[in-house]
Amino acid sequence: MTRILIAGFQHETNTFGATKASFEEFLEADGWPGLLQGNDVITGTQGINLPLTGFVEAVRSEPDLELIPVVWASAEPSAYVTDDAFERISTMILGGINKAGSIDGIYLDLHGAMVTESHEDGEGELLSRIRDLTGDTLPIVVSLDLHANVTKRMVAHASAFCIFRTYPHIDMAETGARCYPILRRLLSGETLYHAMRQASFLVPLSAQYTGASPCQELYQLLRQETGPDGAHCDIAMGFPPADIHDSGPAVVAYAPTQTDANAYADRIIQALEACETEFDSALLTAEVAVAKAMSYTGAKPVVIADVQDNPGAGATSDTTGLLKALVEGKATNAVLALLHDPECAVTAHELGVGAVFKTALGGKSGLTDMGPYHAECKVLALSDGRFAFSGAMYAGATAEIGPTALLEILDDEANVSVVVGSKRCQCLDQAIFTHIGVDPKEKKIVAVKSTVHFRDDFEPIADLILHAQSPGVNYCSLESVPYQNLRSNVRRGPASQ
Repeated sequence: MTRILIAGFQHETNTFGATKASFEEFLEADGWPGLLQGNDVITGTQGINLPLTGFVEAVRSEPDLELIPVVWASAEPSAYVTDDAFERISTMILGGINKAGSIDGIYLDLHGAMVTESHEDGEGELLSRIRDLTGDTLPIVVSLDLHANVTKRMVAHASAFCIFRTYPHIDMAETGARCYPILRRLLSGETLYHAMRQASFLVPLSAQYTGASPCQELYQLLRQETGPDGAHCDIAMGFPPADIHDSGPAVVAYAPTQTDANAYADRIIQALEACETEFDSALLTAEVAVAKAMSYTGAKPVVIADVQDNPGAGATSDTTGLLKALVEGKATNAVLALLHDPECAVTAHELGVGAVFKTALGGKSGLTDMGPYHAECKVLALSDGRFAFSGAMYAGATAEIGPTALLEILDDEANVSVVVGSKRCQCLDQAIFTHIGVDPKEKKIVAVKSTVHFRDDFEPIADLILHAQSPGVNYCSLESVPYQNLRSNVRRGPASQ
């Protein structure tokens, strides 16, 4: 019987964020389950588009293989993971390895952009500790997010990485499944050599969409570099809101010989470097985006992405620049989601549907120049914040975002409503609107606090998509970001076009 230990520890760290990820954040369910241990790791993620789920499904038909699930934990992207949370969850993984007895391999569902209070390279630190227990020869295969900031330390301590190839990440389970045949080859005694190359420039998240050039062509090229001999390449586009030395895109390649691994990695990094000026990082001001949306005469909605206040990239989801632009721009038949404001949501629930009240919406993070929007609101609908996601990316998952309210901003010249929630949740799924009675297909303007993930579920219903530059700490204009730790020879662009 082949025995494989499996575990997951997920966090995407925005070092410019307002709040840290404590252990309690990992215990809490939001769009994904709260911390799971033992067999609950398998049953609690079953049917959800997650890498670990894909890996488990890939091995179900193997009669001679035993899975040893230890822990799976994820917290909403934010600032640093606290040392307490990192040590407690790492100890669970290391303790599980110690207690498992004889194991033949390990599969890990990691993110690749975790920064803790004490460790700039959270995954590298975890993998190093695991290697201290297992030794250098035990096969360890790891799935990573497309936004991983891959480091030499990570590559040195993992046998192989598989990285998401889609943004929006509709291939998370598929990526976990890709890890199994690689692990199986390693278990049979095959050797994989690795090569890693880092790009010389950063790419903002808003320019990393794999459904358009140049990422579309780059990821198609990866499939051509997958050979029958087990060789494969992957690109991590990086997570630029992380002020660390290794922030930015990287290529990893694995092959039966070092010469082949080097050659594969060199071909892909050269292709990536050649595309530098093709990455479109141009953003519209919120005011211009609203004006364009209002002047558009197409039959379908215009989607305005509030790209820099994306909670899925560690932003607060409570900045009000785009909301203000919608009202002051006299937008009509417009809706925005999801504004994080637990206090306002609770007030709306206490007052009930139909109530009118004055409030300071959002802007409670304390971040500079990101204050609230003062408005008179009418409560249109209420929800407990529990609903099934309907889009492909969060397929199988259930949202638990706490008391939620649909509010109308009362204004004589504008018709704008806003979905206010009690937990941060990226607006990447139409169910955030439909569960509270809003059909986004019937709106003229749909404003979403998301950078790219919204495209999978909203692009089919939209005539036009605009990226708005409004306050938020998911910086998408990188030239003025106050980096302190980024290596000095990295260009902070491509330049805006």
